[in-house]
Amino acid sequence: MKKSAVETTPPPLSRNRGYATLWSGQFLSELGNEINFIAIPLLILAMSGSALEAGLASSVVAVGHLLANIPAGVIADRWDRRRTLLICQTGRALAISSVAIAVWLDAYSFPHILLVALIDGLLGAAFEPAEQAALPQVVPASQLSRAVAANTARPFIATLLGPALAGFLFAVQRAIPFVVDAVMLAFSSVALLFLRLPPRPEPVQEEQGPGGDLVAGFRWVLGQRVIRTTLLWMLMSNLVFTTLIIIVLATSHEDQVGAGVIGLSMACMGAGGLFGAALADRLHAALPAPVVIVGFSWVTAALTALMAVVPSGLPLGLLLGCTAFFVPLANTTVLTYQITVTPDALRGRLTAIVGLCGGGAAALGPLLG
Repeated sequence: MKKSAVETTPPPLSRNRGYATLWSGQFLSELGNEINFIAIPLLILAMSGSALEAGLASSVVAVGHLLANIPAGVIADRWDRRRTLLICQTGRALAISSVAIAVWLDAYSFPHILLVALIDGLLGAAFEPAEQAALPQVVPASQLSRAVAANTARPFIATLLGPALAGFLFAVQRAIPFVVDAVMLAFSSVALLFLRLPPRPEPVQEEQGPGGDLVAGFRWVLGQRVIRTTLLWMLMSNLVFTTLIIIVLATSHEDQVGAGVIGLSMACMGAGGLFGAALADRLHAALPAPVVIVGFSWVTAALTALMAVVPSGLPLGLLLGCTAFFVPLANTTVLTYQITVTPDALRGRLTAIVGLCGGGAAALGPLLG
């Protein structure tokens, strides 16, 4: 009996090669996004001095993400996921390499940068649904919440490292940020060559073309009462959080808080998120899902109200960090449920719809703030 129990006990996530490949691939993708978010505008400003062109390039990346989001979900459900991941990372590596080569050869061209920004946005958006849909294929159900909790740390790490790394490398040499990004993506592509995904747990049903796939995905997701409700909750929570970031920045600027203190305030957000991600799995196991979701909403409301009366600068940053602490726990609870109850053939489209809600909130939140 003991021997059978040992044999059926899954290995820890740290020894799960498939999960490590997926985690690192998405992390390098997100880190590359953060590097490009800073490096591309810096390059444009250095070459042409046009703030309009820099803003246009950043907008093109965002448009690429939005355009690719829903079709990417269909691709993740209908096509080979490993191949999709590999194509996305390899394509991004080649596109970013072309920027590094152009800078080295003094052959800068703004249309070329716009094209690369569009490709980067499209392929970056297509990577996430395939990675998220493949997660239950490499992680046992008993470890899924732990894997989701570990995944929630990735954006905070990328946000902490990416901008600073991009600025430092750009100061050394303008092409180096793009070289580093391309090398990271190439390394991820090589790792994906050795990724082995088990067969789908259920066959993918043939539908009436891409339009039918999209309609079927939306119909199923929106037809699930709990998923529909949690999607609305995620949309509103992301809207509040992205709005708070802009308000904290704007208030600190109006009160003439130094740039260093503002940066430290933003670092508090990253630190709070990382700390929360480290404890998310334990808290998820200890607390009922309704307590987490409703509790997060009330705690965020209380912290937001407190922000209205504390001084600008570091105190606001500390409260923002406290809010960020609870984000990984809430996301772990909601995403684990959504992934668990969604059939394999629809997980890509679920992730795409979740991403669409998040992207819409990220676009509207700063403007609202």
